Amino acid sequence: MTMRLGYINLTDGDELDKCLSRLVKLFEEAGMKPSGALHAPYKGPNRSKCDMDLQILPDGPVFRISQNLGELATGCRLDSAALEAATTEAAARSDGASVLIVNKFGKHEAEGRGFVSMIIDAMERDIPVVIGVNKLNLEAFLSFTDGCAEILPADPNYIVNWVTAEAVH
Repeated sequence: MTMRLGYINLTDGDELDKCLSRLVKLFEEAGMKPSGALHAPYKGPNRSKCDMDLQILPDGPVFRISQNLGELATGCRLDSAALEAATTEAAARSDGASVLIVNKFGKHEAEGRGFVSMIIDAMERDIPVVIGVNKLNLEAFLSFTDGCAEILPADPNYIVNWVTAEAVH
């Protein structure tokens, strides 16, 4: 078994979201079942720049994982309980998954929570994992993976080939 853990390190969150969304579409077109979560752009009224929604893969609901603390709030807006509910839902929908996509290795993952248990489970079951990692959490991610993660270019076609080529070996 070859552990397949790759990460995309982009400073532009919108570009990362677009890359991962396209990646999921390519996996689905290839007959693969992605599990995990993507950032879901919120399109409703009264949108705040700090709103955070997760689309559970492959066909699950959208979870609002941010709290509305008002426009002048400067603290963390993450709703920890909502994130944990989203990860529970993602895990429940992961049966038969052929690849795990995690939109962001964030503060909760750096603390051993969030999607960490799904990442570990996927690696133990030899399911490829692709994770978005920003500069803020890169050091914690590299520590978590103990040097076993491979940096991937933000090229969805390359990543599909990386996952499928590894699956052949």
